[in-house]
Amino acid sequence: MRSVRDDRMVRPTQEDEVAAAGSELIGGPAGRRALPGGWRAPVRVIVLVMIGMFALGMVQKAPCYDHGWFFGATTQYTHACYSDIPHLFTGRGFDRGLIPYLDEIPRSMGDMDYLEYPVLTGAFMEVAALLTPGGGAQHRAQLYWFVNSGMLLVCAVVIAFCVARTHRRRPWDGLLVALAPAFALTATINWDLFAVALTAVAILAWSRGRVGVAGLFIGLAAAAKLYPVLLLWPLFLLCWRAGRLREFRTALSSAVVTWLVVNVPLMLVVDGPMAPIRAGWAKFYTFSHDRPVDYGSLWLLVSQRTGDPMDDVNTYATVLMVLGSLAIGGLCLYAPRRPRLAQLAFLEIALFVVANKVYSPQYVLWLIPLAVLARPRWRDFLVWQACEVLYFLGIWSHLAYNGDGKHQGLPQDGYQLALVLHLLGTLYLCALVVRDVLRPDRDVIRRDGSDDPSGGPLDRAPDIRVLGRARAHERHDERPETLRVQWGSGSGGTV
Repeated sequence: MRSVRDDRMVRPTQEDEVAAAGSELIGGPAGRRALPGGWRAPVRVIVLVMIGMFALGMVQKAPCYDHGWFFGATTQYTHACYSDIPHLFTGRGFDRGLIPYLDEIPRSMGDMDYLEYPVLTGAFMEVAALLTPGGGAQHRAQLYWFVNSGMLLVCAVVIAFCVARTHRRRPWDGLLVALAPAFALTATINWDLFAVALTAVAILAWSRGRVGVAGLFIGLAAAAKLYPVLLLWPLFLLCWRAGRLREFRTALSSAVVTWLVVNVPLMLVVDGPMAPIRAGWAKFYTFSHDRPVDYGSLWLLVSQRTGDPMDDVNTYATVLMVLGSLAIGGLCLYAPRRPRLAQLAFLEIALFVVANKVYSPQYVLWLIPLAVLARPRWRDFLVWQACEVLYFLGIWSHLAYNGDGKHQGLPQDGYQLALVLHLLGTLYLCALVVRDVLRPDRDVIRRDGSDDPSGGPLDRAPDIRVLGRARAHERHDERPETLRVQWGSGSGGTV
């Protein structure tokens, strides 16, 4: 086993048979004498690939650009090129200059009275609207999509850069993110890439030991989308096990303060001409609570198969989320070696994806960077991606089937199969990550003696609190005077 202090770059083509086979398309695996750097430096290559794949994703939306988004409701589904961006440009009043959260949306424009997105995402949408030139309604909607795509491309590059830099010795793992087909297909459906980019920066900052900066970006990400706040649970579990609660408190306080700084100006306005702001700010949360079971959800499958309308879906989803999070907590404390941050983060967000009452196709973007950091194995990643691509095609085909009287597309049974494939693919990757946690020798990241390259202050830290038969992992740099407490029967508590 190589030393953990060995800083040589890990090359996927030398340890992953699928990566090695795929490299034959560009000349085969790198040889022993290959020199890194220059124009072939990993981060540069990954960023260029990301830009190229993002451009292909934009080209895939081309059939909708002139027609599908504006004429014939089912065209955007039959060509799988749907995007919320041009629709909400007009549907949420950006074309009329309405200010998000302040100006009420006329009922004639839809069923939303205020913008149903968190504050920072609303700001992102508003900035794009301000940058969109004037012209006819259709032309402006087209340009709005292009402006947003340019801004989302920056987010995609940030994500690729952060993933490539998080594990210092494994920059080439970032190529999985850049080449992920579901990433390219869903990148411009909605504005999720903004929150994903902020989350990726938070994880990179934590991996460098900058816990306050990590908390700041978690707070910003949570102000753009709800899911990043869930990262605080894995951080708490790992810091609890390692006895590093000071670092967790720093990150938590930074995240909370940042979120409040962004949101309080809209939260606390209660009277006078600015009163609508508070109702507008709360729209995201009330809409999320009141939203019924929707496409992509486990609960939709249950509802369709049983005929139960699932009116109590909020309760069911919350119970599943709480029980799953407690199970992740038990996994963290019982594991023979402290799990890596990326492993627990992926499991927590995947749990949220499975338990949620809706799964929009672009939600896969939340998981892709975490999946790469948690388990950078090309075969398993591509199996999961195949399931997600099949679901991407399945949902649009099903909407096309329901969109007109011709029923050209995927009927309900076919859509349910695509939904099951999505769930099974996600659970498959989760099972492999859990196995890696319980069998650290199977973890590709730890095969060379590394501990937790994305763990920052947790990397190679001794364990303080464990449960059951879990034992703190001994390391050559661990001080003999370190105190450890083991809880649970049969553990032989020592101090």
